[in-house]
Amino acid sequence: MRKPGRGARLPFIRPMEPELVEQPPKGEGWSHEVKFDGYRTQVIKDTDGIRLYTRTGIDWTAKYRPLAKEAAALEAESFIIECETIVTDETGLSDFHALRSAITRRPQDLYLVAFDLLHLNGHDLRDMSLEDRREILQALIAAGGRIQFSEALPGTGDAVYHLACEAGLEGIVSKRLDSVYRSGSTMNWRKIKCYVEKEMDIIGVKRETGKPAIVLMADHGRYMGGAFVTFKADKRQALWARVEGKAGAAPPNGLAKEKAEWLKPGLVGRVKFLKGEEKLRHASLKDFREDE
Repeated sequence: MRKPGRGARLPFIRPMEPELVEQPPKGEGWSHEVKFDGYRTQVIKDTDGIRLYTRTGIDWTAKYRPLAKEAAALEAESFIIECETIVTDETGLSDFHALRSAITRRPQDLYLVAFDLLHLNGHDLRDMSLEDRREILQALIAAGGRIQFSEALPGTGDAVYHLACEAGLEGIVSKRLDSVYRSGSTMNWRKIKCYVEKEMDIIGVKRETGKPAIVLMADHGRYMGGAFVTFKADKRQALWARVEGKAGAAPPNGLAKEKAEWLKPGLVGRVKFLKGEEKLRHASLKDFREDE
């Protein structure tokens, strides 16, 4: 879709996806934005009207009807805008867990956060730099509505990331200002998630020769996955002593095929893991104790 006709129906464009990395990029030439905790959404306007698509290209216009109505009011003949659909909590932060119910029950509470512009008024903008695309997009988005522009945050990547985590955000997305838009994964865009710590039940362990030791965790009875054990020798031995005292439990429902030592209740671990994931990811055990 390099040069579509002005009256052509615009097709869905497969999204450009940031790679997950551990640290924000250093140096100049990067834009740093909040990583909103929502659903990736592509908004298309053409001669057939407004359509809103999911990350995989499913038409969700009917689910996003209030947002579609507001998008139709943007002053342009045609466009393709990349956004995140979110709902906010009482503190103003995006709340992923409340998003699904908001879509079905309170669609009027949804917001679109617009972060990129791929097409405008018959012109394909994907070969333009990110910096130029976003400048045009910002001028297109009216202030004060439920479609908002994703502002770049001032400062170095390290500083922005630190402030985002301190503020309780999921993380940041760093993008090369000179990057063109290409579908698929790219290191020109990078997402850096914040970590959180939480106490969970240790329900099992995996100790295999030649592999890192892993504790298996559950949160209020829900299996969450594994966390690496990186303790020094003395603390590691203390953990294994507690494990031996709890060993011998039957496998939890649905986990019989896991090759693990299953533990009786009573051992709690404090685990550090990436925020915003359904299961533990990049997780490590920070401490442990007997349940009181």
